[in-house]
Formats: sequence, structure tokens, C-alpha cells
Amino acid sequence: MKTSIAKLAGMLTVTMGLAFGLSACGDDVGKVSLGLFTTKDVVIDARKDPLIPGVTCHISRVEADLSLADPSDMSIACRQTGPITAEDLAKIDTSKNGEVVFKESLSVLFKSLKVRRILDRENQTLLYLSYSTKETNGSHKHALSSVPLYGTQAWNKITLER
Repeated sequence: MKTSIAKLAGMLTVTMGLAFGLSACGDDVGKVSLGLFTTKDVVIDARKDPLIPGVTCHISRVEADLSLADPSDMSIACRQTGPITAEDLAKIDTSKNGEVVFKESLSVLFKSLKVRRILDRENQTLLYLSYSTKETNGSHKHALSSVPLYGTQAWNKITLER
């Protein structure tokens, strides 16, 4: 009995450490309480694309303190917030799968939030897909945002070079 309680206390300590430690991941832009009688908040993070620093994504998600089951609902909005250069675009993975640009663990139960960048060459657009890696209520939650490249100097330079 004492061993079970000790294990449970150890797991709770690890969970609390992860929950509080994860709030430091990313650039916290805002935090809105969902009410007086809940410990859930909507957290808004700003993340710059590591290969295209002229793009910033704002990701909102629900954060529940001391909870093992963080809800998977999230929203993403990505915008051009600085110059996008042809050199930046030349560095990215242009395959149909794109590449993961952000990843954050949301719980100790193997759930994480990922953001993948995909180039839609035909429509001259960068797509940013945010998704949960764990199924919740029969669905892998996801959201999509796009950053148009149409008419930008970077896109014009790349198309002329190819």
C-alpha cells in the first residue's frame, strides 16, 4: 500500500513538473482563464518558423493545470511578419509531407502538438498544419493556416532561377 502511494506521489510530482515546465516552452503572448471555477486557460504562443524567420505562427490551445488529459483542440494563424527571402525558401523541405517546424509535448501520456510546414508550389503558398499526435474522441484534432508567397520578391526570384 505504501509503495503504491509513493509511486502515485512520484508520478504526480513528475506530472506537475512537466505541466509547469511546458508553459515556459515558446513565447507566451497571452493567457485567458476559462472561468472562475476551472483551472483551464487558453494559452497563446508565438513561434517563428526556424527556417523562415519572416513567418510567425500564433498557436492557441487549452492548458489544464495538474491534468493528465490536456484537450487537443488548438488553433493556428500564421502571417508574414518580416522579409521572406529566396535563400530562406531554398532551405525548406518541398516534399508533399513537408517538415515538422514545431513540436511540444502536451501531457505525460504521449500527446504532442506538432506544426508541419508544406509548400503549395502551384498556389505559391506556405501551409502550416497544426495537429495532435493522439486521437481524442475518435479524431486527430488539427488546424490549418497559410502564408501567401504570390508576388513576393522571394517567390519571383525562385521561379526565375528554376
